[in-house]
Amino acid sequence: MLDKKKIKEKLEKERDVLLEGLRDMGKLNTETNEWEATPEELSAPESDQNDMADRFENFEARSSMIRTLEPRLNNILKVLKRLNRESFGKCEICKKDIESARMEANPAARTCKEHLEN
Repeated sequence: MLDKKKIKEKLEKERDVLLEGLRDMGKLNTETNEWEATPEELSAPESDQNDMADRFENFEARSSMIRTLEPRLNNILKVLKRLNRESFGKCEICKKDIESARMEANPAARTCKEHLEN
């Protein structure tokens, strides 16, 4: 049997870590409800071409990281909303129980190992 309290604590901890990371790299656009990367602050009032290139490269890295973290955060938020439903811990495809080892490793799992790629 799943320990929903333990799973909830784990999900909330991961949610908080993801939110902190996203806040470090960008801001939430309240109109679109999506995270957007923000450039690093300039360390000097005037920048040369190398500084601007570094800044652009850093912005691209931030954008890429946000594209990775945001879906994970959204999935965790969805799982937290349905944690108390009877369907929690069941594969969304075959409706069988998700393996306990899989749930332990990834409490936001939505499918069993058999349907992992779906």
